[in-house]
Amino acid sequence: MRPVDVGWIRVFVEVAARGSLSEAARQLSLTQPAVSYQMRRAEEELGVPLLRRVHRGTELTEAGRRLAEILTPAVAQVDMLARELRQNPAKRVLRLYTDFAFSALWLIPRMHRFRERFPDLELQVIATQHTALRDLGPGDTAVIFGALAQIEGPCELLLSECVVPVCTPAFAEAHGTALERAPLIHLDSTLAPAKWFDWTRYLSETGKTRPDAQERGLHFNTYSLVIEATLAGQGVALGWRGLIDSMLSRKMLVEAGASLTNADQGYLLVQHGPHDPAAAHLRTFLLEESAR
Repeated sequence: MRPVDVGWIRVFVEVAARGSLSEAARQLSLTQPAVSYQMRRAEEELGVPLLRRVHRGTELTEAGRRLAEILTPAVAQVDMLARELRQNPAKRVLRLYTDFAFSALWLIPRMHRFRERFPDLELQVIATQHTALRDLGPGDTAVIFGALAQIEGPCELLLSECVVPVCTPAFAEAHGTALERAPLIHLDSTLAPAKWFDWTRYLSETGKTRPDAQERGLHFNTYSLVIEATLAGQGVALGWRGLIDSMLSRKMLVEAGASLTNADQGYLLVQHGPHDPAAAHLRTFLLEESAR
């Protein structure tokens, strides 16, 4: 048996409620012949009369009454759902690809401001240590660590690489901050040499000598763990400006040496076109927050 064509349902419900083809037509902004046609279609679909003519209108047959009992609440529920969906449309989801350090230390403390400013946008953060820029879709955003010269296509420098040795105040008081002797906390890299400042490069460029710099101390493969170990008083780490600024301002960490900057690399903002308004809002937000 073929399924019933239900395109006539709303017209039938209106006729059943009004008891008049002309009143139903007026309510639906249709002509009376159009309403009559839909009623004939309904009766042809079901094979029985649904209406009978009476003085000044129509009334339901027994089959029509049974059908109205089913369809009237169903159409009302559909209308209610439509009103809810129109009042609360699905939020536009923006995907932001970045690494664990940037998402945990820079982005999360600022996300409340993004939600307050753009309540109709949903931000999906995808944390990964290796974002393939070629896989970004239209409207996707990536914040990656790298050198400007190595990125194909347009990108913007969000945070320049600037590092400073940091430790807890208690560690500085108990052990001092002489980098030639202090236990060092390292962020390991799968590349040699690392594309960021590591302890060997930092000590060399600041004129300090420590042959065992990379061999001694604690080693971690994610920067969040480096900071956790530093906060636990395990030694001195290289703190990235922009990621640990709030910890310095709250005296959770203190500087234990001079800053070192590489203006040609850092966290880069990448978006592939075409740029829709929602993705443009995210770009503006990230740039404005980095300027703080």
